[in-house]
Amino acid sequence: MHGDETRAALAELGPFFAVESAAAADAAGGGSGWRSMAELADGSGVLAARVAAVRGVLAAGGGQQPDAVEERVAASVTHLGLVARLLSPYLALAVLYGHVPGAVRLSDLRWQPALGGPYPLALPGLPGRAADPPAPAETGPAETGGVADLGRVAGLGGVADAFAAAVLSGPVRELTAACADFRVSPHVLRGNTASALAGAARMVAAARPEAAARARALTGLLTAGGPLRGAGHLTPADAGGGHGAFRRRSCCLIYRAAPGHAGALCGDCALSRVPVRPG
Repeated sequence: MHGDETRAALAELGPFFAVESAAAADAAGGGSGWRSMAELADGSGVLAARVAAVRGVLAAGGGQQPDAVEERVAASVTHLGLVARLLSPYLALAVLYGHVPGAVRLSDLRWQPALGGPYPLALPGLPGRAADPPAPAETGPAETGGVADLGRVAGLGGVADAFAAAVLSGPVRELTAACADFRVSPHVLRGNTASALAGAARMVAAARPEAAARARALTGLLTAGGPLRGAGHLTPADAGGGHGAFRRRSCCLIYRAAPGHAGALCGDCALSRVPVRPG
């Protein structure tokens, strides 16, 4: 499988997974619109401008002025969007092919800062030939009380460790540290990352049902230890064969962007209802 075939396979999963080659983006030159993602964490004001833009969009959605939306709420939503886009292709490569990059940083990635959908993303070092898909024995983890017995998922432990080291502790940590400057709780930011990871796994499973168990098992490993320990958990698989759902242990705060802080909650939110402050 050549690099362009790898990109085509990712694009088939949906727009959050489509990527270009970072080398091709660099070769296209500055006029092409490609920029280094390092600008989001270098203090240059690029991240602040994006948070401000997201704040404006959130406010407009509720018919409000931008200052009616707390900056930390906009920063949390910005972080969730940035991280979800970055994690998705890397998770798909790990689930479908067992491919995890070596050390990678924001400075290795290229993006085009579009709003209103998945921003264009270019990655370095896409596999020229993807690894063979895992054997069937690796894709059907045993279930104990509906939760995967991770000790019996052959090969996934190493993939999870490598993914955590290269991706979660690499560019994701850089983005998270930069967004923390906007007074967003580390607990919220870790929950955002875990939620983005689980969302990507659901999309992979929907597009490639044969990989659903492996996607669930890898998500379980990544949220059970390492940088995301305690950020959320997978609910038990149901008797009808469903793979359960992810529930985070925090809230992304987006409900607070609506007038009166009365917006809807996300499906994986830790809150059971929107908090109501006594009048």
